[in-house]
Amino acid sequence: DVLLSDGAEKNSKKTFSASYYGDLSGKKDIDDKASLDKIISELKNATYSVESVKKGERERKSYLPFTTSTLQQEAFKALNFSIQKTMRIAQQLYEGFEIEGEGHVALVTYIRTDSVRVADEAQKAARAYIGETFGSAFVPETPNVYRGRRNAQDAHEAIRPTDVTNDPKTLKQYLSGDQYKLYKLIYERFLASQMSDAVLEQTAVTFDANGVRFKATGSRTQFAGFSAVYTESRDADDEDVVQLPPIREGEQFEKESIDAQQKFTQAPPRYTEATLVRTLEEKGIGRPSTYAPTISTIVDRGYIMREKKSLVPTELGFAVTGLMKQSFPDVVDIAFTANMEEELDSIEDGSERWQSVIGEFYTPFMKTVEEASANAERIKIPDEVSDVPCENCGAMMVYKMGRFGKFLACPNFPTCRTTKSIIE
Repeated sequence: DVLLSDGAEKNSKKTFSASYYGDLSGKKDIDDKASLDKIISELKNATYSVESVKKGERERKSYLPFTTSTLQQEAFKALNFSIQKTMRIAQQLYEGFEIEGEGHVALVTYIRTDSVRVADEAQKAARAYIGETFGSAFVPETPNVYRGRRNAQDAHEAIRPTDVTNDPKTLKQYLSGDQYKLYKLIYERFLASQMSDAVLEQTAVTFDANGVRFKATGSRTQFAGFSAVYTESRDADDEDVVQLPPIREGEQFEKESIDAQQKFTQAPPRYTEATLVRTLEEKGIGRPSTYAPTISTIVDRGYIMREKKSLVPTELGFAVTGLMKQSFPDVVDIAFTANMEEELDSIEDGSERWQSVIGEFYTPFMKTVEEASANAERIKIPDEVSDVPCENCGAMMVYKMGRFGKFLACPNFPTCRTTKSIIE
């Protein structure tokens, strides 16, 4: 990458990054370090001339209103709320507050849903409010109707404010800081879902620097649409956030710096609470009401632990997973879990009898349990040794997992019963 500038005075200089795009023959790979060093040497005194400027227009669709899973994911990204915290505060918003002049008011609709449907009355109220507040250009010609994912249950509509005129600012005095943040997120997301699409002008610029090509891409907003109210949390390297200065063909730019990096294929990142919820939903595992308890359970039982925002499996987690795969391969299979969800739906809608569904599963399952009880190996997880000596006997203490998390214990138990809490 090179950092280019328009050559203006220091205080008014506009800079942006352009990435290596190959040579004039079209070759885009650099074969070895010697070739790289040669290119960098030639670039040090090169002039960066604009070879081509291509512009296009793109519409960015409004966001869907929140379901349980998308609310959990976005609150994690935007507000740094755990899944459990999001559901606790959302429940408070659903149960409502005493509002002066209105009495007890529920601020949001039911919070456990995987539907993106919005009631006609709420949609009409939102469109009227948007027109009055932002202008007619922000109201789409036809109401925005969204299609939910396959197998989504439609008993409850999407999560939205119960009254679109209850602006977050007017309610702030009645809410705690966290309640206000979550209500504002739900309110703005719903309002944005009923607004016109945003219109972006996208620009792609190629530069020629002594026979070496570089490319920069960026965009600017032509019409804000729904983004006047709400923009979802995005990755920092998203190209849509890049702002390019006005650029014309033949124009020349100055080099500020060159950054050369060798990039390798990265291992997939660890799950966060948000990405785990998204994966559960994509795989058809669980329902809106089970995402938060699932994560809480595997943390509480010590199968995973939190490291910053990541969820990291423990030795116990690996051992239990291995045992389950060995003894209960059908039960821990993703396809089985998703299929069981569908069968439970069939029981609910009356197309299948629960006795036949449970009977078909239970008989072979109990046989597997009996076999596993008789034949499965007992697994002992070795203790992790710390660098803290026991105050009584001098042995190096080991890490143990208790109901309140990790603690230090003497390995000579029960002869020595010394324990210590871990202070972080």
